Amino acid sequence: MKNLKRRKKESRTDYNVRLKLLKAGVPRVIFRKSNRYIIAQYVTSDEAKDRIVTGIISKTLLKYGWPEDMIGSLKSIPAAYLTGFLFGKSITEKKLENPIIDLGMTRSINKNRAFSFIKGLVDARVKIKCSEEAFPKEERITGKNLKRDFSVTFAKIKSKIEGK
Repeated sequence: MKNLKRRKKESRTDYNVRLKLLKAGVPRVIFRKSNRYIIAQYVTSDEAKDRIVTGIISKTLLKYGWPEDMIGSLKSIPAAYLTGFLFGKSITEKKLENPIIDLGMTRSINKNRAFSFIKGLVDARVKIKCSEEAFPKEERITGKNLKRDFSVTFAKIKSKIEGK
């Protein structure tokens, strides 16, 4: 009988996918969604030892004008896009190598938060291969579908990030 690794039992790591990503020899952008935030990290690997070069959490959007009354929606599709956009800007400013995406155990369903995050990276001029059909519609990214129209605030936050 074969013993499973602890992280495999907890459904936290898919070792077959991880091995393929490590064999690629390219830096990774790791996307994770917690109960409250979107977390992203730029990671390089050397002999299966991960080294975090830079990281971001969607809580930093509060510095760019995210409304205090919408603090519970820092894991929404607009927050994922803005976090990806901000993270992509920092990757291009630091002139880091173009990465590949590591979604981990997140289900890769088209038009979800993960693809909104990737759209933010692509709009920040990070070269990542992804089809346009996988990205959410522009109305969902800007927040026009929310109970309270978020598109004006979204535009303000995006312009602050671009002016950074």
